[in-house]
Amino acid sequence: MIEARHLRVLRAVAATGSFSAAARELGCTQPAVSQQMKALEASAGTPLLIRTGREMRLTQAGEALVRHAAGILAGLTAAEEEVAAIAGLRAGRVRLVSFPSGSSTLVPTALAALRAAHPGTRVSLVEAEPPRSVEMLREGDCDIALAFRYAGGGAEWDDLVVRPLLTDRLVGLVPEGHRLAGADAVAIGELAGEPWIAGCPRCRRQLVEVCEDAGFTPRIDFATDDYPAVVGLVGAGLGVAVLPELAVESVRPRGARTVAVEPPVEREIVALTLPDLAQVPAVAATLDRLAEAATRA
Repeated sequence: MIEARHLRVLRAVAATGSFSAAARELGCTQPAVSQQMKALEASAGTPLLIRTGREMRLTQAGEALVRHAAGILAGLTAAEEEVAAIAGLRAGRVRLVSFPSGSSTLVPTALAALRAAHPGTRVSLVEAEPPRSVEMLREGDCDIALAFRYAGGGAEWDDLVVRPLLTDRLVGLVPEGHRLAGADAVAIGELAGEPWIAGCPRCRRQLVEVCEDAGFTPRIDFATDDYPAVVGLVGAGLGVAVLPELAVESVRPRGARTVAVEPPVEREIVALTLPDLAQVPAVAATLDRLAEAATRA
C-alpha cells in the first residue's frame, strides 16, 4: 500500500535531485529519506529512482507516480481540512426527522440556537411519526429521530442512544359551549357518550385503550393526522378530543377549550440517534439544542 508520507518524500527527491537535499527540505535526516524511498519502491513493486553518482533520476514508473502524487496529496489535504471543519462544527450536516407537533414547537427553537452557535452546520428536516421515524434512523435515512412513546408502549430502543427531552401530558379538548368547558379536570369516563375526533394512528390507539380502561369504547366520528383539523372540528362542535399539550401549543384553539384529563395520560418525548452518530460533533450539538429547547417548552 502506497502511503501519503512516502509520496511527499518522492516529490521532494524529484524536485531537489538528491536524498540529502530532500532531507533538508523535509526537515529530516538523509537515512530517513532513503528508508522511506525503499519502502515506497517495495510497495510499488518496481524501481522508482535511478541513482547515478550523487544525482537521482526518476524511472518511468517514478515519473508516473510523481505526476499522480500532486493530485493525491492535494485531495488528501482537502479531505483533512473538511474533516477538521466538521469536527470543529465549522461545517457538517444533520438529517432530522420529527413528528409534526415536535416540528412546530421544539425544533424551531433548537435549530435557531444551533444556527446562531454554529452557522456552518446545516440541518434538514422531514416529518414522520414513530415507529416510521425510528425505522428511518435504523435504515440510515436520518441522523436524529424526534419520537415519543406512551407509558407501557413497549417501544424497543435498546440499540439506540435515547436522549429524554420532556414528558408531554394529554389534555382534553371540548367546544366552548360544552357542558364541561369550564371544568378544571375531567374524568375520561365523563366523555363516554360524546362523538370523538381522533388524531394520529398511535394517539388513536392510545385513546381507545384509555377509554376502554374507563369502561367504554369511544365513538370516533372523525380521524385525522392534522392537529389544526382536530381543533377545528372540535371548535365547530362536532366532537371532543384529547391531544398532547405540544400539539395544542402549536395550534390556536379557536372555539375550543382545553381541560385536564383524569387519570393523567402522558407520553415521553425523546431524541434518538445511533451510538456511532452520537459521537459526531454536529449530531451531539443538535441533541444538546433539542434538550435546551425542551426545558423552555
